[in-house]
Amino acid sequence: MSIAPERCRLVFQKLERDLDKLSAEPEAKRVHRFRTGVRRLQTLLEDLCPALDRNQKRLLKLLTRTRKKAGKVRDLDVQLAALRSLKVPQEPRRKTQLMHQLIELRGQREKKLSKALSREAVREIHKRLKQARKDFHPDVNRDPLSVARQILEPIAKADGFPTEELVHQYRLLGKRARYAAEFASKSPESAQFIAQIERVLDALGDWHDWLTLTQSAAKRLGDVRESSLVAALHNVTGAKFRNAVTSLSAAPVAFPATRAPQTGQGGTRKRQSRTSEPAASAPTAA
Repeated sequence: MSIAPERCRLVFQKLERDLDKLSAEPEAKRVHRFRTGVRRLQTLLEDLCPALDRNQKRLLKLLTRTRKKAGKVRDLDVQLAALRSLKVPQEPRRKTQLMHQLIELRGQREKKLSKALSREAVREIHKRLKQARKDFHPDVNRDPLSVARQILEPIAKADGFPTEELVHQYRLLGKRARYAAEFASKSPESAQFIAQIERVLDALGDWHDWLTLTQSAAKRLGDVRESSLVAALHNVTGAKFRNAVTSLSAAPVAFPATRAPQTGQGGTRKRQSRTSEPAASAPTAA
């Protein structure tokens, strides 16, 4: 299956637009679009190109540096969204306190991102993006869908019940595999693969968002013995993890080796024991 040239051109063009929008105002949607745009370009150049030239290497280095700063802002955006959706009666003041702390931290990280997006930095990235687009020549012998499946090979070789650490690795590899598959020419096979992997990534991403929020809350409010809000978050995260593993096991084409845990299993045993401690009544995420 060949690489779709129009898809390659679009990635360069879209990233240029997203860079300008982000530098003007780093609001949540723009941060997210820029990060995914950088990841797509990175997959295109590193996995579907014969070799990186000097300009491409420098471009990826600049983009990666900026993406990491944008990622720290994005982490706070997803935590705030998850916290706002949490409907629990326990410790309303602590929830408000945590919300304010995360908003303040988000502001600090946004300032660092804006500083990194100086006129000079944006100008250089634009210059290198245009040159990279002009010089781009994909490896005609590389099938994007085959590359996507090769990316997932470490998952196929995994054995046993997925732990939190493994599921996190599945998430990272799955995103990269999806980006690679998106460069394939349209076909029923590529559409099925992408749709399946997107369903899994939605579940894995949802779990990871709540896990990150739970870790932030525990750092600021104490563990489950010290805060009923943290205990409630642990309960939600545990349920999200079980859903993520179930999604993995239900997608044999994309993740053939994963198995859903039996009743009472799944995730690392440490985290399972924490989430099973006495906590507040079962919370719901709106």
